[in-house]
Amino acid sequence: MKLLFLCVANSARSQMAEGLARRLFGKAVPVQSAGSRPSRLNPLAVEVMREIGIDIAGQRSKSVDTIDPATVDTVITLCAEEECPLYLGQARRLSWPFPDPARPDLSPAEQRERFREVRDGIGARLELLRREQPRDA
Repeated sequence: MKLLFLCVANSARSQMAEGLARRLFGKAVPVQSAGSRPSRLNPLAVEVMREIGIDIAGQRSKSVDTIDPATVDTVITLCAEEECPLYLGQARRLSWPFPDPARPDLSPAEQRERFREVRDGIGARLELLRREQPRDA
């Protein structure tokens, strides 16, 4: 399995998914993330990941156009209310819709809680994905 996580800005959901998948699968599974309109890594994503012992501060926002299709066999889109980027490579596609936690209409405390909910939801989905994999994968 070679994973690619996609969302629009590649700043929060896909970045957290990348960090969670790296921890869960280790070096056995190549993991990447990207977006259709990359921006910058959201500081709240870094903060809530650090709460569970995962440092994503060194990750950077990337464009889906920079991803080599040969490095991907499973694409997981994480968009909910917005239009997710398309990935034109030949890969299995999964949709895990999570709302964007970086909503400007929320207070900082509410945003932080949203980030935690999305982090934990992605983590639970990744755990299910890991259980689906053959033992030697």
